[in-house]
Amino acid sequence: MSTQSSATATVTALILAAGAGTRMKSDKPKVVHKVLGTPMIQLVVAAAGDAGCERILTIVGHKKEEVCAVLPPQVECVYQAEQKGTADAVVVAADALKSSTGYLLVMCGDMPLLRPETLRQLIDVCHDRSMAVLTAQVDNPSGYGRIVRDSTGSIAAIVEDKDATSEELAINEVNTGIYCFALDGLFERLAKIDNDNAQGEYYLTDMVKVCHAEGEAVIGLQLAEVEEAHGVNSRLQLSQAGAILRKRINTKWMEQGVSIVSPENTWISPDCELEHDIEILPNTTIVRGTKIKSGSVIGPNTRIEAANIGADCSVEDSIIMQSTIGDRCTIGPYSYVRPNVTLGNEVKVGPSVEIKNSTVGDGSKIPHLTYIGDSILGEKVNVGAGTVTCNYDGIKKSKTIIEDGAFIGSSTMLVAPLTVGKDAVTAAGSIIGEDVPADALALARARQVNKDGWVSKNRTKE
Repeated sequence: MSTQSSATATVTALILAAGAGTRMKSDKPKVVHKVLGTPMIQLVVAAAGDAGCERILTIVGHKKEEVCAVLPPQVECVYQAEQKGTADAVVVAADALKSSTGYLLVMCGDMPLLRPETLRQLIDVCHDRSMAVLTAQVDNPSGYGRIVRDSTGSIAAIVEDKDATSEELAINEVNTGIYCFALDGLFERLAKIDNDNAQGEYYLTDMVKVCHAEGEAVIGLQLAEVEEAHGVNSRLQLSQAGAILRKRINTKWMEQGVSIVSPENTWISPDCELEHDIEILPNTTIVRGTKIKSGSVIGPNTRIEAANIGADCSVEDSIIMQSTIGDRCTIGPYSYVRPNVTLGNEVKVGPSVEIKNSTVGDGSKIPHLTYIGDSILGEKVNVGAGTVTCNYDGIKKSKTIIEDGAFIGSSTMLVAPLTVGKDAVTAAGSIIGEDVPADALALARARQVNKDGWVSKNRTKE
């Protein structure tokens, strides 16, 4: 029996993620499929970390490189060449766990809905015990291992569905596949498990029998919310997990002062940060660590990925990716802010504007139908409709610099590399290929020629 308190002992997490997940019908490993824009195994890792696990290991097998590629750098990968059951997966990690003491939290990489507080409770109930099991009460237990309890309420056995008797099949309390073990003596007990079962595998559930044979009680912690036990084995279950997580996240933000007009049509990934008094309109997706400050109105029909949005902004029917937006900016509709864009405060980006790899200073306006690429715009620059920065010559990309107060006339082609000086003006319809001095007017278009009577002489009416 463990004598070290789980409240003071270190806890290591071991995440099982070696399987192929054939029911997903995918070339990708199951655990890298995304829930609200996040690979599901990242959600499991985050839950383990938030539960207090000081070290996290992941058992990988099928397409291990793809699984390891999405894991945070602090997570250690342990390779299981042949999948021979959950108990074997833990045995494979024996060498990696030699330096660990305290408790081992065993989790499944395809259970993205587990809450850190639930995992913490499981660790706590394992206090001075060799094993604790997370269980769930379900209406339809088919396919799950049944929890068989003794007269004291301890878990006497976990019987797999294919090995269960008719009496055991009637039990509605099931195993979730989440366990906590005392590391002291764990591998000696694992050595006592055999594969004499319908699957011919080494079941981690058989640890219950081993503990009982040693006179140790196995405690079961039953989930308060059964949805936490939702595993993902198919595309349908992936969608269901996303719906559950979406509702959970949206509810949290609404409780913290964010208005979400249509929660069923709003997707926010778990790693985002929102301040109070934000309004989110329907069909909006906010993912990959996006941060939005108070007072901004986002949507409808908007996608924001890995961006920082300032206070009191308006983003309508647009896409923003990996960029930083200052305070009191307006973007859209139908604008596309590509990666590595920084907008200052009070910048206007109007309809059908595309910006990439550029900086735009405070108070500047790019009202409509414009492409700005690889550029630096100063403060209070006005860019007329139809303007294009011609930044690519087919071999290399060059920079356009437009200094403070410059006025770019409609349908100006700015051929980089180019600098337009402070307070300079370019005439509408110009092709500007040379630097424009400060305070100058640049005019670069052919003189208009009118030919009287040309139409009547050259076009006959039918």
